[in-house]
Amino acid sequence: EYVQGGEPKTRPIDLLDLSPDTDVIALVEEIQKGEPLITASCKEYVINLVRRLQEKLGEQEDHKFYLFKVLRAHMLPLTNVAFNKSGSRFITGSYDRTCKVWDTASGEELRTLEGHRNVVFAIAFNNPYGDKIATGSFDNTCKLWSTETGKCYYTFRGHTAEIVCLSFNLQSTLVATGSMDTTAKLWDIEKGEEVVTLSGHSAEIITLSFNTTGDRIITGSFDNTVAVWEVVTGRMLHTLIGHRGEISSAQFNWDCSLIVTGSMDKTCMLWNAMTGAHIATLTGHSDEILDVCFDYAGQRIATASADGSGRVYNAETRKCIAKLEGHGCEISKICFNPKGNRILTASSDKTARLWDAATGHCLQILEGHSDEIFSCAFNYKGDIIITGSKDNTCRIWH
Repeated sequence: EYVQGGEPKTRPIDLLDLSPDTDVIALVEEIQKGEPLITASCKEYVINLVRRLQEKLGEQEDHKFYLFKVLRAHMLPLTNVAFNKSGSRFITGSYDRTCKVWDTASGEELRTLEGHRNVVFAIAFNNPYGDKIATGSFDNTCKLWSTETGKCYYTFRGHTAEIVCLSFNLQSTLVATGSMDTTAKLWDIEKGEEVVTLSGHSAEIITLSFNTTGDRIITGSFDNTVAVWEVVTGRMLHTLIGHRGEISSAQFNWDCSLIVTGSMDKTCMLWNAMTGAHIATLTGHSDEILDVCFDYAGQRIATASADGSGRVYNAETRKCIAKLEGHGCEISKICFNPKGNRILTASSDKTARLWDAATGHCLQILEGHSDEIFSCAFNYKGDIIITGSKDNTCRIWH
């Protein structure tokens, strides 16, 4: 943080390659060369901060998760679960046409967001802030709510079919919705109006994701392609063509240089985010890929497949470094903990599993749900897990 012309400003420093054995002094000196804001007077302070971060990375965790609470969340099946950044709150969407807000520490229901006329399918907090919630519904609308009061700020109308995915940009100025009507729309959350419609796909949009800088968004479709769009103009910049099956998942890495896509064609592909060029095809699964994700540093990619296994790939070498084997049925969801050393998977075999991201070793099986688990998430600290199941319950694990 620094002050320029009386205005407080912030500048990020890239520490994505920091590891427990990095020479911190050499690293800070290297950063100093390209960053005039780090003067001799604050160099020691920066070295201290980076050392503290390095210690955190080096801490060995043998954290075992235990069931804390079973929440009979809704009368009808759940669709999705999501945390706010701190993990103090989470939300559940349901076929009962509502979204509920929960207190993680107590497991208490804080409020019910009512107003949709059909299934509430896609849900999200505007992280990192967490003061707003967006819900996307099969009633073709998206609603924006206050987390604290449960008041509905706006109802966004314009889609002509079900909304199945949505996302806020990291700057919390826009929410994007993807629909079965083959379009995505960007909405201004201050003014409550549509900014632009992203038209170009020939089939349903099933996944979408902003990059961290907020100037690009990607949409993945059942037309087997992923489109890269310029946010300001709504112009399609690239179409990522190569998959031979429907797209299930697509994501940018943290520094916005890469895009990973997963498809029903059993492969995962890596693309250059700036040029749209195909970099690599990650193979090995024997059935559809249902989910893909980067770790927070963008150094590893995890895939989840209908073949019941997960895989971890090195994003730079594109080699498979670990296989996650043990689930009895398809894995529908996969995610890294924020530190990147653990992976969580949710499966139709009614269990969630925790894995060592480096070795693929299964560390723990989270058992207790009586039907398939379709959603799982870590809080930001990585010490709480929530799982959502077709048994209509949500479980909190500490």
